[in-house]
Formats: sequence, structure tokens, C-alpha cells
Amino acid sequence: MSNEQTTPADGFSYELTRTLDAPAAKVWQAWTSPEQYAQWAYAAEGSVEMDVRPGGAWKATMVTPDGGQFPLTGSYLQVAEPRLLVVGMDVPGKAEPAAMTVELDEDDKQHTRIVVHQTCDTAEERDMSEQGSTMLLDSLTAFLADGAHN
Repeated sequence: MSNEQTTPADGFSYELTRTLDAPAAKVWQAWTSPEQYAQWAYAAEGSVEMDVRPGGAWKATMVTPDGGQFPLTGSYLQVAEPRLLVVGMDVPGKAEPAAMTVELDEDDKQHTRIVVHQTCDTAEERDMSEQGSTMLLDSLTAFLADGAHN
């Protein structure tokens, strides 16, 4: 794997890969447009704000399956449209944000390979993050297949 040299020896990381039935520009828009992101990422309506540029802030209120809500905030650490998005998530009590990397690679004009990876401090954090990212990718896949967006 290409990220081995950047993963700390004591880090707990995961990597998820999917092939999406959409061009990279459409996948990028789904991740970076507040209106679209709110439709597939379990966010409360009207809660998503994004300033998609290096150092730009984002925030969203996520809704759990049981109806609970919790606010998230963070910033964009790297932005290279439409190929790379490194999203920092603020973690209470930690000086450094948790970083999640989203890489897009257009296989052809209709399919995009997405790779999501993150390194966490503990196995428990990794497992929770991996579960959350799997849910996000499942929902994104369904959103893109639906075709109701532009």
C-alpha cells in the first residue's frame, strides 16, 4: 500500500475502496456541495457548511439511526479537485484533528475508484471510524446510483 510510510508504527488504520458508477467530477460534487452532502451523509437538513479550500472550515450535525444528533466540525487539510480531499475532524481533548483522506481516480468517464483511509489512535477508534466510513460509502453509492441530482 502506498500509505505505509506515512502510517505511524503504533497507528491503527483502515482503507476502503469502491468503484462508483459516476464520473469523478460528480463524486467530488457529492462530497463538497453542502446540499448534496446533506442528502447522503446522514446530516441534519440545513446543518452543513463547507469552505472547500486548504484551511477552510466545515461543519455538520450528524443524525444517528435512533434520531440522536451530534455536531461535527473541522477543516480541509488538502484539496486537489477532483482527485484528493483530506478532511480534518476536530476531536474534543486532542490538539490535532483526525484526518480522513478521500482519493478519487476516474477509471473512465463513467466510473470512479474511491479510496478512503484514516489512521486512528486506538483499535476502537479505527473500528468505529471504519464502520462510519463504510456506511457513508454505502449511502454515497446509492445516492449516485439514484441519479436524481445534477
